[in-house]
Formats: sequence, C-alpha cells, structure tokens
Amino acid sequence: MANKYIHSIWRRKTSTAQVRLFEGAWNSTINWKDVSTYITRQDLFEVAFAPIKLCSLKDKVFFEVKVAGSWISAQVQAIKHWLSRALAEKSEDFKKSLKEAWFLTRDARKVERKKPGKKKARKSPSWSKR
Repeated sequence: MANKYIHSIWRRKTSTAQVRLFEGAWNSTINWKDVSTYITRQDLFEVAFAPIKLCSLKDKVFFEVKVAGSWISAQVQAIKHWLSRALAEKSEDFKKSLKEAWFLTRDARKVERKKPGKKKARKSPSWSKR
C-alpha cells in the first residue's frame, strides 16, 4: 500500500528542494540522511521546522527531501518555503496562519553577476586623478 503524499519542487538562490510531505509519525530525511545529522546548526534546524511548529503538526507529518545546490542555509530556506506551501495546500486554516507569519512570501534575492571592468558586481577599481 502506497502512502499518499504532496510532492513539489522549490528553489532559493541556487538551491533546489524536491520534497514529499507524508501524514503520520516517522523520521524526516534530507538526502537520505536523518534531519539532525544533515542540519547540525540549531538555528537552521528551527528554521526548517518552523512551519510544522506553527501549524502544531510536530508528530503528525514527516517529509523526505532531495536538495542540491548552494549551501546549507539556502537549502534550509528552500525546504522551509516548500513546507509552508505544502501545508497551505493541505488546509485553509494553515494557509491563513502561514500567510500571517510571512512564510508564504518567496525571498527572490540572488547573487548579482560580476560586470566587466569591475572587481566584483559593483566594486570599481581604485581611481586616481593623477
């Protein structure tokens, strides 16, 4: 018997998260590792589980994530945003509380590319009149 789940793909900066959200109590995994071994920083751990805590679904749902690209902080942000969208799809009450907490708003900032003649994206070489 196959479990029903919600599947989606979400991005943050250059990281991509493919997530499946299941109902029931089980261990959540990221890239086939336990969440606590993949996310070692406590602040990022809380960011990833913030939508689940807000909706009071701590032992009622679990997820499997395949994430790639960027670094751990952007990956956790992609996971958080996807979980928020999946929970909003699940219930209208969840959607209202997640929207009030600004969890459904995407952070569209990306790294600006380096321009020719500049040292970085905007930093110019030193200029001297004489």
